[in-house]
Amino acid sequence: MTLEIVLDPHPLLACAAFACEFPRPLGELTTPPALAALFALEADTPVQRDEPTREAIRALLRKGGYKPTGRGKPSSEYLLRAVGENALGSINLAVDACNAVSLASGLPISVVDLARAREPLRIGLGAKDASYVFNASGQTIDIEGLLCLFDADGPCANAVKDAQRTKTDAATRRTLSVVWARTGLEERLATSVRWYRELLEGAGARTEPVPTRP
Repeated sequence: MTLEIVLDPHPLLACAAFACEFPRPLGELTTPPALAALFALEADTPVQRDEPTREAIRALLRKGGYKPTGRGKPSSEYLLRAVGENALGSINLAVDACNAVSLASGLPISVVDLARAREPLRIGLGAKDASYVFNASGQTIDIEGLLCLFDADGPCANAVKDAQRTKTDAATRRTLSVVWARTGLEERLATSVRWYRELLEGAGARTEPVPTRP
């Protein structure tokens, strides 16, 4: 069966997804210098973050009742701060490409190890009092009212923090990327996804779109 993501009704959501297959496990791959050079606030990129995009993403996340502030701000805002503090380092090829595109575009991006996620896949709002662990230290994020990617085992990714259980590691060979955007940002979304896939394919990976449907 072809991989797909079912979308729960949402008046503001615009998103795109694609799968990526790497030639070897991520632990055996290195991030090209040209990609690593994109971890800079003034990098020359096909799309540039701006304040209207930041506000649009926050409005998207607020729609379900979530408060995207403080430690719960969108991941794209975290990246901007990390680069400004010279605190963003290389993780692996999959995550580095994600971070470079998210930093430039201002759009949050989730990356999931497809060997750790089980179909069916769905995007919808987190339930009341729902949470999940987002790092190896066992810290949790409350996801009530927050748009999330769900697999058969529950919520596993969102525009703030992805779940630890489906994150990439050195053995990862296939990933799913979800680029989160709001209606009105469709052109920015398309440009960002196209560039994102080009970066990965230029590093030897193979990508293919994952359809999203109601």
